[in-house]
Amino acid sequence: MFKLGQRVIIVADSFEQSLPIGEYAYIIGRDRNPDSAFSWIIRIPKLDKHVPVTEEDIALEEQLLEQEAEKVQREALLDWALATRNETLFRHLMGISDEVEEESENSVKESAEEFIRKVNIKAWI
Repeated sequence: MFKLGQRVIIVADSFEQSLPIGEYAYIIGRDRNPDSAFSWIIRIPKLDKHVPVTEEDIALEEQLLEQEAEKVQREALLDWALATRNETLFRHLMGISDEVEEESENSVKESAEEFIRKVNIKAWI
């Protein structure tokens, strides 16, 4: 939840209002009208105007920095895992578990065997 006067960054333009994505803005009000699609009113200093926006169109700078840091850290770990050929770290980062692969291999084998059985049954007919 945002607070009045808080500095935010414009991350999207859902209603195509020609918002400058990536620019700073300040929250100056909340639109509590249940019939309105907009939830916040922001002031964009660069354009020198007030614009109603949805909550999905704005984000806090701290959240964006945290997301970017996590992304960079994950990419660095992936690069390191690939460079050192560390398969367990790579599988952990990619979310691949050994059990899932074993199950998929078994299902492929079963499906191939099932396919051959079906072909043989049809060949007799």
